[in-house]
Amino acid sequence: MIPDKASYRLANVRLHASLTSGLAAAFDSDGFALADISVADGKISSIASHGKSKLPADAIDLAGRIVLPCFVDCHTHIDKGHIWPRKPNPDGTFMGALNATGADRAARWSAEDVARRMDFSLRSAYAHGTKAVRTHLDSVPPQEEISWPVFETMRERWRGRIDLQAACLLGIEGVRDKKWFEKLAKRVAAAKGVLGVVTYMAPDLEELLDQVFAQAIKHGLDLDFHADETDDVAAISLKKIAEASLWNGFEGNILVGHCCSLARQPDLEVLDTLDKVAKAGLAIVSLPMCNLYLQDRRNNETTPRWRGVTLLHEMKARGIKAAVASDNTRDPFHAYGDLDMLEVYRMATRILHFDHPVGDWPRAVAATPAEVMRLDGAGVLVAGGSADFIVFKGRSWTELLSRPESDRIVVRDGRAIERQLPDYAELDELMVG
Repeated sequence: MIPDKASYRLANVRLHASLTSGLAAAFDSDGFALADISVADGKISSIASHGKSKLPADAIDLAGRIVLPCFVDCHTHIDKGHIWPRKPNPDGTFMGALNATGADRAARWSAEDVARRMDFSLRSAYAHGTKAVRTHLDSVPPQEEISWPVFETMRERWRGRIDLQAACLLGIEGVRDKKWFEKLAKRVAAAKGVLGVVTYMAPDLEELLDQVFAQAIKHGLDLDFHADETDDVAAISLKKIAEASLWNGFEGNILVGHCCSLARQPDLEVLDTLDKVAKAGLAIVSLPMCNLYLQDRRNNETTPRWRGVTLLHEMKARGIKAAVASDNTRDPFHAYGDLDMLEVYRMATRILHFDHPVGDWPRAVAATPAEVMRLDGAGVLVAGGSADFIVFKGRSWTELLSRPESDRIVVRDGRAIERQLPDYAELDELMVG
């Protein structure tokens, strides 16, 4: 369907207003308009409203199929990915996940093991149409000395296919060792990474946050937090992060993931937190599949009673940047997933009600995370930009989100890629012993 040549035109495609720039057209109630896309030498040379000009005889009529920009996945853990067969979560709980992952990391996470699983994950993401990935890297000693060099090698290997970023990951208590934490911050800065920690209601949380912000400012780093991944209404570290950002005068980008407890808190507490988050300019990413899997899991005789996601609609209403992402893939924190951002958006639509109206929620898997990750030109379709997009069979949201779209066409630099998903059997030898 996509010709293997330098220049061509795709006619009669359906583009979404929130992910398309410069298209003067009448958009329908779901945000779509029919358009023609011209591609030349790996770039989008023009985007025009369909039917406004005569098409060349060799134009390819896509009959109203949806075309979206390649995805941006801003919260993943590809260092953990695919360890489930050798270290499953014994009970599906958060503590079960934490303990199982820690044991596997200590016993098995050599450079070769991490590299092979990372590469497997990136091949999956690439085949599904993802252009950029931010991964968290477990950075508790001695793992930081293993995983960061692997990441740097992997980033170079995948350059031009996936823009790969990394954020260090450790519990906030690790910041108490000031000398070691500054050494880690220097290591992250040298790798052009992002400074990240997991926050929870430690008695000295405010002091520890000040140290995190101080190191980020000193080394010119953006920040990425895991926060309040619990149903405990007393977990208010999201608010503490916003307050710390304000009183430290932080000017970098801050992304905060999970924020599950916010959905359980009293309205006045929620409003106070959201006002501070908006004022501080924080961006939020919800991880609908992983949090649905872990949160409110008690035992096999109890049905979960809440979804585990945070208050994205209320955030968006205040101008807070909101995204969704894959999170964990086939590890103790989430037994499923394949770094397919269409699956993430489909699940988010159902769990978080990204519909009636759809509005600009498609930005949550493309343009918004691209902005947070400082990826100029990613997540949108624009004349002069790279011809990186996905052609689907679906012609509407209900068609697109009702099937896996496993036959989607992924176009990078104007040419359709070979969409070969890696075989799980490739990892079998890593799962024994």
